[in-house]
This record gives sequence, structure tokens and C-alpha cells, in this order.
Amino acid sequence: MLDLNDVALFVQVVRSGSFAEAARRLGMPSNTVSRRVQQLETQLGTRLLQRSTRKLTLTQVGQGFYERCVGAVDGLTEAGQELMKGSDEPSGRVRIAAMADFFDFFPMQWVADFLAAHPRVQLDFVLSDARVDLIADRIDVAFRGGPLQDSGYVGRQLIKNDGDGMVASPAYIAKRGAPTSLQDLAHHDSVSFAHPSGLSHWRLIGPDGAEQEVQVPCRFNANTAQAQRKAAVAGLGIAVLPSALSRVDLEAGRLVRVLPQYQRIGFGLNVLYPSRRQLPLAVSAFIGLVMEKLELKAFPARLE
Repeated sequence: MLDLNDVALFVQVVRSGSFAEAARRLGMPSNTVSRRVQQLETQLGTRLLQRSTRKLTLTQVGQGFYERCVGAVDGLTEAGQELMKGSDEPSGRVRIAAMADFFDFFPMQWVADFLAAHPRVQLDFVLSDARVDLIADRIDVAFRGGPLQDSGYVGRQLIKNDGDGMVASPAYIAKRGAPTSLQDLAHHDSVSFAHPSGLSHWRLIGPDGAEQEVQVPCRFNANTAQAQRKAAVAGLGIAVLPSALSRVDLEAGRLVRVLPQYQRIGFGLNVLYPSRRQLPLAVSAFIGLVMEKLELKAFPARLE
């Protein structure tokens, strides 16, 4: 395999007109430059330069090789200079994986302010409730609920694992009555994630700290917490929602608590990224924004 450094040396020698001048420009000994160009010729199995005491002349093969290489060498040089020039300013594309309803609690204005402050940064959001592979899917930053696991990624908790509580709309409670025990839930409708049995399976912790599992008939399934919230507000059943997500509706009276002495262990929210090493400034800047806005805080009150 050719040593691209030797190819770049060859291009510089041609441009300089001599080994001595190329060595001076590169800050290298002249004999080192000459030796490495000879090594390149040996690898190629052909002479590229005719040497004389007065000047260097390209052979016909050398002329063709130079014309094919000079553009590539210049391109690599310019790319490196561009990177070094922008090394002190966030730039480039940041690919972000987040849950489908991420922008229901992360105001778009925060994104607009970030892009205005960093005009050379591009943000690419991949919104899905499916768990992505950061490496395989080329993800720079990911948001995940649940406890941090030893996945080899760097993780940071942003929102605490507050308990998830049962809620329902006042209209639903007026129509169906308020359950007074976990056993009463069997006679109610729930709003939850889909389950083959057609039942919601909730593991709840009571005031005594004991964990109990209940099964509640489910007539409305949705794969995002935001959709479940809206369904509960519409009176479709009882939902178990993160306190941060239901707080605004509870304060506005659109939802009321159901059996508040029981809670489901909350998932919280974490930010993950592949590695701390050589983290691009654009990625670091975006993580900094997220931590500033969300770290161990409640969700902003921005719900529809």
C-alpha cells in the first residue's frame, strides 16, 4: 500500500522545483525528502523524476501521476485546515435519537436558540420509541427512559425517577365512579401500552412499600406516554403517567388523581452518548444545552 505522506512529499517537490526547496518548506532534511521520493518510485516500479545538478524534470509517467495526485493531496490538505480552523467553534451534524413525543416537553424554541448561537451546527433528530444502537445507527446523542445500564455508553440522568401515578378525567370519574381499592380497577377501563391479553399490567407500590400487580381492562392502546395523556384527558380511561407529564393537567383540573397512595416506579430520563473521548464540539455543546435545561428538573409546562 502506498504511503500517502510520500505522495504528498512528491507533490511538494514538484511544486518547489527541487528537493532542497521542498525540504525547506516542509522543515525536513533534504536527503530525507529525496530518500522518501525514491521509496515511492520503488513501490510504483517506475521513475517519476529525472534528476540533474540543475533541476528536476518529471518523466511522462511522473507527469501523469502528479496530475492525478495533486487534486487529492490539495483536497486532504484543505480538509485538515478546515477542521483545524473550526476546531474552536462547534460545527457539523449532530444526530440525536429521542422518544417520539420528545418535542412535547422539549420546547422547539430551545433548539432555535441553540442553532442561532451555533450557526455552523446541524441537528438531525431521529424520533422513535424504539431503542436504537448508538454505534450502528450513527447516533451522537440519545435520550432514554429507565435506569441507566452498563451498556458501554456514557450516561447522565436528567430527570429524576419520580413515581408514576394513576390519573383520569373528571368526566370519566363522574361516569364510572372513583375506585377505592386496587380490586376496583378490574371494573374500569385503562389507557396503556398494547398487550396481547387486552389487559394493562401495572406493578404498583402501596403506602407500605409492598409491590402489587394489577390487571385492568384496556380499550385504548398507544405507544407513547403523550398519546396516553391525551386519551386520559378525553375520558377514555385511567392511565398511569409520569408526574412531570400529568402535572399541568392536574393543576388545570383536566385530570384528577386515582388511588394516589399507589404509584408505579418512574423511568426518569437519561442522556447517553458513545464516548467521552474526542467528543466533537457540536455534540458537546448540544449535551450542554440539554443538561442546562433538563438536568434533574421537571418537564417544562408545555403541553397541548
